[in-house]
Amino acid sequence: MIYILRFFGWIFSALVIGLVFGVLIVGAVVWSYSAGLPDPEELAQYEPTTLTRVYSQEGALIDEFLRERRVFVPIDEVPPLVIQAFISAEDRTFYSHPGFDVRGIISAVLDAAQGGRLRGASTITQQVVKNFLLDGEREIERKIREVILATRLERVLTKDQILELYLNEIYLGQNSYGIVAAANNYFGKTLEELTPQEAAYLAALPKAPSDRHPVNDAEIATFWRNNTLREMGENGYLTPEQVTQAQNAPLLSVQNGDYIPLTQHLPGRDYFTEEIRRRVSQQLGSERVLTGGLTIRATIEPELQAAAAEALRTALIAYDMERGGYRGPLGALDPDEVDLTDEAAWREALRRTRGVRDVPDFHMAVVLDMDAQGALIGVEDPPSDLPDDVSAQTLYVSDFQWARPRLSGTRVGAAPSAPSDLFEVGDIILVTPGRDEAGTFTNWNLRQVPEVQGGFMVMDHRTGRTLALQGGFSYDASSFNRATQATRQPGSAFKPFVYAAALDQGYTPNSIILDAPFVLDIPGQAPWKPKNYSGEGTFNGPTLMRVGLERSLNLMTVRIADTIGMDVVADYAESFGIYDDMQEYLPISLGAQETTLFRLISAYSMFANGGQRVEPTLVDRIQDRRGNTIYRHDQRGCIGCDQTEYNDQPEPYLYSTAERTMSRVTAFRLISMLEGVVDRGTARSLSYLPVPLAGKTGTTNDSKDAWFVGFTPNIVAGCYIGFDNPRSLGRGGTGGGLCAPVFGQFMEEYLRLRPASPGKFQPPEGTEFVLIDRTTGQRITDPNSENAVYELFVEGQAPSIGAAAATIGMTAYDLSDLPDRIEPAPSVTINNGGGAPVAVPTPPADLGDLGGGGLY
Repeated sequence: MIYILRFFGWIFSALVIGLVFGVLIVGAVVWSYSAGLPDPEELAQYEPTTLTRVYSQEGALIDEFLRERRVFVPIDEVPPLVIQAFISAEDRTFYSHPGFDVRGIISAVLDAAQGGRLRGASTITQQVVKNFLLDGEREIERKIREVILATRLERVLTKDQILELYLNEIYLGQNSYGIVAAANNYFGKTLEELTPQEAAYLAALPKAPSDRHPVNDAEIATFWRNNTLREMGENGYLTPEQVTQAQNAPLLSVQNGDYIPLTQHLPGRDYFTEEIRRRVSQQLGSERVLTGGLTIRATIEPELQAAAAEALRTALIAYDMERGGYRGPLGALDPDEVDLTDEAAWREALRRTRGVRDVPDFHMAVVLDMDAQGALIGVEDPPSDLPDDVSAQTLYVSDFQWARPRLSGTRVGAAPSAPSDLFEVGDIILVTPGRDEAGTFTNWNLRQVPEVQGGFMVMDHRTGRTLALQGGFSYDASSFNRATQATRQPGSAFKPFVYAAALDQGYTPNSIILDAPFVLDIPGQAPWKPKNYSGEGTFNGPTLMRVGLERSLNLMTVRIADTIGMDVVADYAESFGIYDDMQEYLPISLGAQETTLFRLISAYSMFANGGQRVEPTLVDRIQDRRGNTIYRHDQRGCIGCDQTEYNDQPEPYLYSTAERTMSRVTAFRLISMLEGVVDRGTARSLSYLPVPLAGKTGTTNDSKDAWFVGFTPNIVAGCYIGFDNPRSLGRGGTGGGLCAPVFGQFMEEYLRLRPASPGKFQPPEGTEFVLIDRTTGQRITDPNSENAVYELFVEGQAPSIGAAAATIGMTAYDLSDLPDRIEPAPSVTINNGGGAPVAVPTPPADLGDLGGGGLY
């Protein structure tokens, strides 16, 4: 008996000693492999790389910015079905193990010892550790590190936090990072829309996404999908009937053409969303925009954006067809790819080419054959109502007589008499379908991307929210944004800011200014002698300030700027945000310093809203991946918004916190003067619009840039047109001739879309209107006089009836006998109080072409 006890004593001692040594060995291994391991605490702050999404006001997805197609989804928003599928496929004991699965490891080791393949036996926690903290090498040492880190990670994060990291980081093939992207890329669905068989297929992908393609590897993919479904049934997540039904379902997918991915519903990148990307990247950094999972709510109104783009394109096409000539095809296909009998070949070749696909009703086409009458074309995406006969595929020479071949410079040749005058087989061209009044297809018309370019922009002047932004004819053709990136001379579109500065200096719209020759002596250079747009020797003499702005008279503007001081004008321009640093040269008062349409529209907004500062924006709100607001444009104050319960208190009241850039009286007077520009002045072509409208045209020297900016009580909109490499727009290339029609076409569509009355421009309190004769500046009583105009005055400060208006810079003239026309002889030289010429800064060299004036 004693020997038996001793035997068991030896066995117990051996077991204890072995256990001690085992613990020491395990401890030594853990200590050895723990050296230099990353800190699991890093994962507590880790955020997966996820794409940023841009939404319209209505919540429609309009663009995405990304480096990897991954959409972050919090674990509490993941449907249980998806979680159950991944748990069943990857780690059925996930919620109970300490980070590693002992039974799985032992089973993997035994299988390997019997000659089988060494399986990973990794839990979800181990996979997270491997993906985030370790390299991907499959070695024993790495497995030991995985187990060590997995146990540590389980102490740092909850199970749900670990699963959230896994589901958002895992690569599932087809450029799908995370389950949201995979659900879209494979099934065109959100997570909530997935069926059991679809969730099971996604869960079967992590181990070998490249070997389980739903089309190329359909049999293998279906096997592993069904295996996951079986596991889900064994784990109690699905009933036997559900398992059977799901396993018998076909493997439908986007790749097989069964579904359309959600990303195909996105409009293409355009000027608006690209400008958002640029501006938000400047604010937050491009890395955060591409990887931070932001949600951006844009200010865009898609209907107005479409109307703005259409109005600008219409003007550019009309100008180009009238004057531009045909500049050749977009490109050409290889002759081997152009075969009348092999439609699939030329269609695929055409699809691969870069072209213009973002202009409605413009279609990419390839010339397949030609005869004397026309060119047989293959259209990439023909309208669905296109007839099947051959004539419907023919571009007849009679329908592109506008396309005179470009010779040299801006010269064009004779109209084409045959397609061969313009085309060769394989040419890639743009065509648009012609239709009759009933909308039935009639013929194809040749089109091209206009060489002349421009921008159009619409803003809510009360909030600074940009409603539409078109930076050129086609973003596909050129991503350069002429509304925000092109710096051009605004010409006379700048003059209202000179007049605004004068009004705040005590002038009134009925102040009389001398419109007569003006000479600026410049030491060492020839004198600067501006003239009015109408040419040399045309002067109006003493003229009301209102009339000077309505008719855009250069000499009056220069005289006003000289009288009040260019430093005052510069302060105004900088205060309104037109320039960061305006040069204080008199020619600049005529709009000779470059700015952008975006800045000019923003500045005009402060006229339209009564003089309040506006911060322009393309973004209403930005939220991080968890929904926290990190930027909000609306900075208005609110009284009562902090009340959480209703206790008969007044409704919340919103109020503006914006600072004032000019007095209300000055703002309204300027609005009234700019209404006169539309009613009687350089923009009178827009007077037909049934809405209160104020605005100003702008045309620079030699008609290189054409502008119009106008506003109603609700919105401000503006147009710029010119060549990217500045040159004359030619006859009629003025703001009133080119840009005003763009504004008019847009406003017609705007009023159709927003039929409610826009209201009226509201005068400030404490003011009154009196009748003024717009030729003499005197107060009159007859409202039926053809020269009568209502002017705003502070109560008690209006002139008495018959009183003469104040005069500025015209003491040499007798107001009792105003001449009809002043000859150029009595020129005016700028000098100081003692009569000696003033030493003025030498204008920069690029102002030399202003010597003849001509800004209008």
